[in-house]
Amino acid sequence: MADFLNTGVSSLPAKANGSALDPLREPLFRSLWFAAVISYTGTWMQNVGAGWLMTQLTLSPFMVGLVQAATTLPVFLVILPAGALADMVDRRRFLLITQAWMVGAAGLLGVFTLLGWVTPWILLLFTFVLGLGAVMNDPAWQAITPDIVCRENHAPAVALNSVGFNVARAVGPALGGMVIAATSSGVAFLMNAVSFFGVIFFLYRWKRPSFEHPGTGRMIESLGAGFSYVRSAPVVHCVLIRTGAFSLAASALLALLPIIARRCQYGATGYGLLLGSFGLGALAGAALLPKLRTRLSVDGVVAAAIVLFALMTFAAGRVHAFHWLSLVLFASGTAWIGILACLNVAAQTMSPPWMRARALSMYLLVLQGGMALGSAAWGALATKVGLQTTMLCSAAALIMGLVAVRRYRLTSQELELAPAIVRD
Repeated sequence: MADFLNTGVSSLPAKANGSALDPLREPLFRSLWFAAVISYTGTWMQNVGAGWLMTQLTLSPFMVGLVQAATTLPVFLVILPAGALADMVDRRRFLLITQAWMVGAAGLLGVFTLLGWVTPWILLLFTFVLGLGAVMNDPAWQAITPDIVCRENHAPAVALNSVGFNVARAVGPALGGMVIAATSSGVAFLMNAVSFFGVIFFLYRWKRPSFEHPGTGRMIESLGAGFSYVRSAPVVHCVLIRTGAFSLAASALLALLPIIARRCQYGATGYGLLLGSFGLGALAGAALLPKLRTRLSVDGVVAAAIVLFALMTFAAGRVHAFHWLSLVLFASGTAWIGILACLNVAAQTMSPPWMRARALSMYLLVLQGGMALGSAAWGALATKVGLQTTMLCSAAALIMGLVAVRRYRLTSQELELAPAIVRD
């Protein structure tokens, strides 16, 4: 779920031995991986349902932009305490609580939708509550991988987690669109609630070998140690600055896509297929990344991908034919995974293990917080100046951000970049 200094590592190093599928030979990881793919698929169905339902309730670009903002806004409230807690408590029990929270939020929203009780603000409220559970879940979720697989399989396990997330990103929106077209968004919300039970069942049966409370003391002391580490680590500064510049500028495309699909009269199925095209592009980008890393530096990959994403953001505001817009979303997904792959791996490797969850929470704060602020801002701008001008401004902001932060390099001797891509 960043950035780096100086020079030294010219590309993401490839794994010398073993297979990328080796983690799936470990029963624990295999069980969790399949359960996670089902859960991710439900999450993408939820995203399609929420975005489309808002366009049925109102066509205000600002309100539609707030759907994505409501999903990520909780990061400002709980991501740092969540990171500290994930380093202080038994992560298995903590994850059981957050997963149950998300079941309740998605289930209630589904019931309320089917009963016709949902208004734009009620939808935003439940989206916020669901996002609250997801934000609490994320640092602990990303930190348990070393507990599930052996040390040798850690890097490919993280990469497989990303593959699973992007498989769901390709399948979930299309499936969600078809479910919504055939029934309603409420059914998609209920299916999302059910999708969490595979992960809950795994966590319930999983017996961690041991759990020792680290000497982090109270919550305030733990958070203070995290802030002290971030202030004293230049490599973390690079990661966070690059992440913030990208997330603020890039959020317009996905936040306003429901409005684009609605105005072009593609329907819920068409909207789901557009998001599915984005997911297929992400899968293609994940497959292409190992080849790119042999030819370009990490910073080169990020710069090229941001330029491509900016061009596709500009095109999305002007292309109306469904097949061309699908190609635009496919290329956008390819660029997106190239950027987030480098940022995510950097975030995972920029801190020692005892600080990992707290450092990841800082990264997620900047990434998802930037998406939340950007989504609301781009939605407000689109209300005033229209979609085309807003998409142009977003593309320009991406290019200007790339130029402005060019001295904050992701390539650094201080970072050991693993051949991994994690969920964004």
